[in-house]
Amino acid sequence: MASDAPVTVRGAGALVGLQGLAGLGFAVALLVRALGGASTEGNNIYGEAAYFGVIGAAVVAVGMALVLGKHWARSPAVVVELLLLGVAWYAAGPSGRPEFGVPIGLVCALVLYLLFTNRSREWSFGEDSDEGSGSETGTR
Repeated sequence: MASDAPVTVRGAGALVGLQGLAGLGFAVALLVRALGGASTEGNNIYGEAAYFGVIGAAVVAVGMALVLGKHWARSPAVVVELLLLGVAWYAAGPSGRPEFGVPIGLVCALVLYLLFTNRSREWSFGEDSDEGSGSETGTR
């Protein structure tokens, strides 16, 4: 199935999907750690792994939907990126881990840029048309 989404939206979708896969990878790492006998008082590692698994799967779904050209996926992707931008700031600043925070922040900024280009915005509002005449606005 061909997507009618512009390349900027599909690129953003691919990056969002990769972020979701990273979340799923983190969930798997937590499970491996828990199964290896690691325990932290007061923390449920299995619950934390399930949390990251669910969130990661949802982010992968949003990324795939953007790649497939689903208009509804743009807003959740923007929310995810804004939340991750806050995580990146905290990692780079107060946590003292700029080696994690800076790259995450740069990817978030890139995805937000891709989702807010003129072409991406026109597509998300249904204002684009194959002929480019603008006579078909509002038909979606």
